Amino acid sequence: MTLSPLSDRTTRIVAIGGGHGLGRVLSALSEHGSRVTGIVTTTDNGGSTGRIRACQGGIAWGDMRNCLNQLITEPSVGSMLFEYRFKGKGELNGHNLGNLILTALDNLSVRPLEAIQLIRDLLNVKTHILPMSEHPSDLAALTADGETVAGETHIDELPQPPSRLFLSPTVPATREAVEAIELADVILLGPGSFLTSVMPPLLVPELSRALKQSQAKIVFIRNLGKELGPAGAMPLATMLTWCERAMGGREINWVLGETAEASLAERYQQKEAQLASSNHSWRHDRDKLRQAIDEVLLNS
Repeated sequence: MTLSPLSDRTTRIVAIGGGHGLGRVLSALSEHGSRVTGIVTTTDNGGSTGRIRACQGGIAWGDMRNCLNQLITEPSVGSMLFEYRFKGKGELNGHNLGNLILTALDNLSVRPLEAIQLIRDLLNVKTHILPMSEHPSDLAALTADGETVAGETHIDELPQPPSRLFLSPTVPATREAVEAIELADVILLGPGSFLTSVMPPLLVPELSRALKQSQAKIVFIRNLGKELGPAGAMPLATMLTWCERAMGGREINWVLGETAEASLAERYQQKEAQLASSNHSWRHDRDKLRQAIDEVLLNS
């Protein structure tokens, strides 16, 4: 019998992105525990996260909270508190308690990563969760008209894709994230909002260099539907080119999605698989996603 690559206890997996997409990938691979590392975007400036950053500064905690929440295997009072969202007419309305807890722990810790480790221990999460950087930064874009737009929320409102993205200011990578990429056998990009979830970690110089030098198989996981906002106007080939340019020319090995594109056949290996959840067509099914990633590795 052929063993699954993901069953090999030495296979090390790194998944890069943010929000619901990265959380879904990490939860699909959660049975592999500490052999999986999520490198999470920290540039969000919307919602509860944005309000906290506006008055407290620091990195964006929302995407990390989302990933941790999706990795909870045994619901508890702690997990319910971590996802509790205040309602009402006061200043707490709309705030997520998990974001506030992480902010408080960050203020009490030497490093933001220590706050994440404490929550991982509390929620019994084995998968490693690392911020792309422990220093605050915003995502910025240069439009075709030469205008600079700062902040993920404003970038998502652009009428067309920007000419390029950059971090403002440029920040150093979390050293553990660089080490995880250096040791990885498999690196997964996406799914998720392309411009504001997938791309930001690739713009951190040390992560970009580590990805360029990596010997791992790099797999781009497509979204199940067309994105809203400017990324929805970007062809898949353009997205792949943006990723490769950000990684210093490092080529993506596989593209995983529900359909293949003939125009990509000469350059990329593609894996077609039914990935949608039976309950929500826009959301990846955990078991289907894990199996598809496994099949990509078997064919590599």
